[in-house]
Amino acid sequence: MNQRKLEITMFSSADKVAGQGVGSAYLEQVNLLKSQASELFDIKINDWFAKADIKHFHTIDPAFLVPMLDKKAVKVAYCHFLPDTVIDGSLKIPSAFQPLTSHYIIHFYNMADHLVVVNPSFIPDLVRYGIPREKITYIPNYVSKEKFHSLGQAKKEETRQKYNIPEDAFIALGVGQVQTRKGVLDFCEVAQLCPEITFVWAGGFSFGAMTDGYEELKALMENPPANVRFIGIIDRSEMVSIYNMADVLFVPSYNELFPMTILEASNLGIPLLLRDLDLYRDILFGHYLMAQNNEQFAKDLMVLKKDPALYQKYQKESEAISAYYSKEHVVEMWKSFYLDVYHQKQRELGNE
Repeated sequence: MNQRKLEITMFSSADKVAGQGVGSAYLEQVNLLKSQASELFDIKINDWFAKADIKHFHTIDPAFLVPMLDKKAVKVAYCHFLPDTVIDGSLKIPSAFQPLTSHYIIHFYNMADHLVVVNPSFIPDLVRYGIPREKITYIPNYVSKEKFHSLGQAKKEETRQKYNIPEDAFIALGVGQVQTRKGVLDFCEVAQLCPEITFVWAGGFSFGAMTDGYEELKALMENPPANVRFIGIIDRSEMVSIYNMADVLFVPSYNELFPMTILEASNLGIPLLLRDLDLYRDILFGHYLMAQNNEQFAKDLMVLKKDPALYQKYQKESEAISAYYSKEHVVEMWKSFYLDVYHQKQRELGNE
């Protein structure tokens, strides 16, 4: 077996757009490998001219089709979305261009030797689009506990003061881009049903007017219910403070893969209230409160606010999620994956 370090080049533009989970996932994965697998891999970022054993594409930029042509390197593509999730509720794409967009996304995935999904529920969808099952691997997201952890009561009070929120408020936090599919409209409707609770949304229009439902959402942000605060896109380095001031993470999204915000919040032991989606059942193992409509969301939030025993129960459930998605578990999956696909490629090339 070849003992030298494998050269891996990461290709990504995800961190150029603020406030999107793909960028957070990309940065976490790179930092994880650099800190925990440096004995095996030498990581470069967007270096088009470096010789690479593996080229890992985190975003599907058209320019990346050029390094995809390398026949000697293993090409790995992260699958963060399918045409359904881009066209339905994320970006406002004219109907005439939707077939072209769908074709491009699947073409990019087909050019890769291997796809990595962060949620196993995506695998049947990819197969339905014609991607061979054997080229798809599930590796979950990871969030550093060194970056996301409890900062204590003093920091909680300080952050609330910064946003003019009373120290004794019960805060339901929503995090993510302001999009229709993220359930922002529902977030505000639930707020109207729970006047005793303060609702805070951290996020904004990462893609501006291209966002699906932009005009309606913009009007809502400019004139929200009295107990709702839109605090805009928060730098990732500051998000730990936002989680620390929250009492519940409330995610009414209609369509997700594996929201980084769930891992970030679970590291702090914050109870999770999520929409009842099949995909969560595969990755969160029931360690959360779920609901299917706004009336049930409101009921669950009020019970969490008023029942200390139930609140503590779901704090422990979040801690269980955090423990499962440990650094040690996820980095071993990446090590095995990269080594396996590299040696598979070398056998195909006749080098082993």
